[in-house]
Amino acid sequence: MTDYPAANAPLLDVTNLQHTFQTGAGRVFAVNGVSFRIDAGEAVGLVGESGSGKSTVAKCLVRLLEPSGGSMRFRGADITHMNERSFRPLRSQIQMVFQDPTMSLNPRLTVRQTLSEPLRLHKTATNGNLEARLHDLMGLVNLDRRLLGRQPHQLSGGQKQRVGIARAIATNPAFVVLDEPTASLDMSIRIQIISLLRRLQDELGMTYLFISHDLSTVRHLCNRVIVMYLGQVVEEGPVEEIFTNPKHPYTQALLSAVPIPDPARRGQRRRIVLPGETPHLTAPIVGCPLADRCPYVMPACRQGTIPFFDIEPGGHRAACLLYAEDRDAVAIDGSAESARVSRSEASGRTGSD
Repeated sequence: MTDYPAANAPLLDVTNLQHTFQTGAGRVFAVNGVSFRIDAGEAVGLVGESGSGKSTVAKCLVRLLEPSGGSMRFRGADITHMNERSFRPLRSQIQMVFQDPTMSLNPRLTVRQTLSEPLRLHKTATNGNLEARLHDLMGLVNLDRRLLGRQPHQLSGGQKQRVGIARAIATNPAFVVLDEPTASLDMSIRIQIISLLRRLQDELGMTYLFISHDLSTVRHLCNRVIVMYLGQVVEEGPVEEIFTNPKHPYTQALLSAVPIPDPARRGQRRRIVLPGETPHLTAPIVGCPLADRCPYVMPACRQGTIPFFDIEPGGHRAACLLYAEDRDAVAIDGSAESARVSRSEASGRTGSD
């Protein structure tokens, strides 16, 4: 059940989000104008290479980092610069599962103490029903209740991550950010955790933002994908549409690197390697963030903000001038004909099939 101010309002609405870090070498523009919406019940994947700004976005959403600009609205409430006192009641509804289960758990606390803390802080359990609630949480994440008395060093990596998930869902949140929750686990445990997350979403009706380098896992868990590069969103859409019909040159290159276990099919896909190196984000990017590495770059790609263009019905869009309505008038190297050829080549590239 929702309490949106309007019937079509999203659970989360992020507009022009920005965040900069101050370092010894100057400012780093880690997130630069990110906008997206997430509806209740969705599982949205946020993908991109290391340094693209994914984790910075996640930490801004849960207010571990203060945004430098833009806005974030949760159920219609502006949480962008909400003070800690005002935001504290919302923390029960916005939770996060971290990448490293060992670092995210207090080594001095038992599992019982770790799970009891959010229940008591948000008053979602009393002394009379606390133990029963703890047993319920352990059952939800498939952990033996006898582990409640153990400390993190007495648990395996998979058990620790399950404890982290149990802590995140203890307050019955509406929205959970999952920041690379399987990255430090071996493959067999990774599969178990993903199956667990799918079941929990079905049973508890939660909304996920799933951040991962593992694109195959994103395809398995999510129903929509957002692709980031150098602090900006370059493409988004339904998961199968993005994986089978990627449009932005960066998305095509990213998906071409997804491993294919079948040797017979592996040779059927061309690996796309973008030229050059990823630049440092020491200044705001003007134009397309991929302009210096894109094989289809046009003069207009380096001017102003590149808008999103609708690719297919259902929300598939890309921030790429190859898909502009008047793209034939935009020349590559002074030739409108080369623009048509390059667009045709780009549309023919496919990602993971």
